[in-house]
Amino acid sequence: MKLKVITLMALTIMMAACNKQKTGIDMKNLDTSVNPQEDFYQYACGGWMERNPLTAEYSRFGSFDKLAENNRKQLNDLIEEIAKNKHPQGTIEQKIADIYNLALDTTRRNREGVEPIKPIISEIEAVNDRSSLSALLGKSMDYALWAMYVDADELNSSMNILKTYQAGFALGEKEYYFDNDTNTLKIRNAYIDHVEKMFRLFGYEDAAERSQVVLRLETRLAGAAKSNVELRDPMANYNKMSIQDLKNLVPQVDWDVFLSEMNIHTDSVSVGQIAHLQEAGKLLSEEPLEDIKTLLIWQTIDGAASYLSDDIYMQNFEFYGRQKSGRQEPSPLWKRAVSTVNSTLGEAVGQMYVQKYFPPEAKERMLQLVYHLQEALAERISNLDWMSDETKQKAQEKLAAFYIKIGYPDKWRDYTDLDIDPQLSFYENLKRAAKFEQEYSLSFLDKPVDRDKWYMTPQTVNAYYNPSTNEICFPAGILQYPFFSMEADDAFNYGAIGVVIGHEMTHGFDDQGAQFDKDGNLQNWWTQEDKEKFQARTKVMADFFDNIEVAPGVYGNGKLTLGENIADHGGLQVSFQAFKNATKDNPLPVRNGFTPEQRFFLAYANVWAGNIRDEEILNRTKSDPHSLGRWRVNGALPHINAWYEAWNITPQSPMYVEPEKRVSIW
Repeated sequence: MKLKVITLMALTIMMAACNKQKTGIDMKNLDTSVNPQEDFYQYACGGWMERNPLTAEYSRFGSFDKLAENNRKQLNDLIEEIAKNKHPQGTIEQKIADIYNLALDTTRRNREGVEPIKPIISEIEAVNDRSSLSALLGKSMDYALWAMYVDADELNSSMNILKTYQAGFALGEKEYYFDNDTNTLKIRNAYIDHVEKMFRLFGYEDAAERSQVVLRLETRLAGAAKSNVELRDPMANYNKMSIQDLKNLVPQVDWDVFLSEMNIHTDSVSVGQIAHLQEAGKLLSEEPLEDIKTLLIWQTIDGAASYLSDDIYMQNFEFYGRQKSGRQEPSPLWKRAVSTVNSTLGEAVGQMYVQKYFPPEAKERMLQLVYHLQEALAERISNLDWMSDETKQKAQEKLAAFYIKIGYPDKWRDYTDLDIDPQLSFYENLKRAAKFEQEYSLSFLDKPVDRDKWYMTPQTVNAYYNPSTNEICFPAGILQYPFFSMEADDAFNYGAIGVVIGHEMTHGFDDQGAQFDKDGNLQNWWTQEDKEKFQARTKVMADFFDNIEVAPGVYGNGKLTLGENIADHGGLQVSFQAFKNATKDNPLPVRNGFTPEQRFFLAYANVWAGNIRDEEILNRTKSDPHSLGRWRVNGALPHINAWYEAWNITPQSPMYVEPEKRVSIW
């Protein structure tokens, strides 16, 4: 997609219109009892936090969630209208209606109980020799000791390749199996109790013994897995080899049988985490067969729990919702139904969504904002005093090569081959949908990368940068207030969606993105000296966030959140410069007592307004590569010189960071 060139006259007209627009700042979001120089997050967001308390449904609720709630209601209106009527079999309307109605039908699910997954459990229990395990693992996605998927080859980004990824431990982060602090022990003990209760619900009298087997085998797999920080190193997680080399690497698996069951035919694979895959192979040959079967049965139960009877659903929620994240109640049934339709027919629903809720002029203005952000980042790269001209040229080439996606795809996905049958159970239909997704992913194997493919649906309240295609994507779902407003002036839009745009652009140059060239290949384009300077500057960021106490005695993980923190920093720097460029000939006035610069930073802070439970703070500190919302404001802004000037931050402010200790990258 080519960037739209904005003529001088068009820019003049646009700027004149902006001067008549609103501030976009909701004064009720502020907590004016707090000094902004002492706690900017509380000052900017305290009113919002008070007016949007956590309900029992949420462990965290912020601006993203509030907008997603609005989107969900809009989607529900669209889906409900379809679900009221009968539609010809095979039509998109029939598929949407039936999966939605199945999701709402708890009476039927309570009547069916565990019956929908009994055939899968019976198939696992019928295995009586190790030679059958390879076929069993390849046959179904209901259980996995490792994952397999298709994505771009990091060293040949124009082609797709088969990849493996570590799996098999339900708690997700390996630290949950090994850390012995009070909070982690509490979660681990609750997990053992949960596994036992679930086995009992499925009729197993030896549930307690089985829960211990599950913990032991998952701990073994987790022990060989990489941590979330280690997973951030793309080169260390790229290990391309022939299928014959894969056979030699993990001989305990009959790869011919496994790949045949998955209907995979290829000559090569990239093994993401070698030690973990080898450990999975050893587990298959060393552990008692009955124990392996117990783990696979557990994975089947765990994966199906959200789609079966209410008692099973609620026990699943009790652990993952209440114990692990602090939620007090599950989401209402209608929300879960909408989410299910979204996950199975996302682009079909998205097509309806953008037709009704996303005006073409919003896409046009976003293109203009992206252009200005791209221009500002180019200026900042040119003016860097720590980077050589040689590396600058490569950075500029990469920036100019960004592939930009806004709103919705140019071509929509085809769901013809997805068969939704209301005569089958809810779970069985979701299995069909999962199989459809697997076949869709595998259809790209060993084929050229489709740069027009989207990795988020249009209704998603988020954005992304993809290093292998060097693309930035902003779905229609996020292009709404408080991120973007056609009625608000540039101080607001550059402070909110502008920083989001700059954030995604900067991901192309964060600690991971900087390892990929303009074509998306994992290839060094830095001089050695520049690379060392870059790493020294990013270390300042990692160390700063390592020292933030996010809860009593619990500190942030600056290495895990480094990429996102770099992107926040770059997004703020770049968008503020773009904002100043855009308004230099037509400066905005003081409004509501705030200068345009102050409104820029208020708009940014309001993007991260939110409330969060203590349990979720601990959960996200272990697992989330994003810093908590409070620290995306109070941790990011002290490194932005323009914020000091706008808000008169002095050395007496508790948020003040000495200039020589501030992060300075892009």
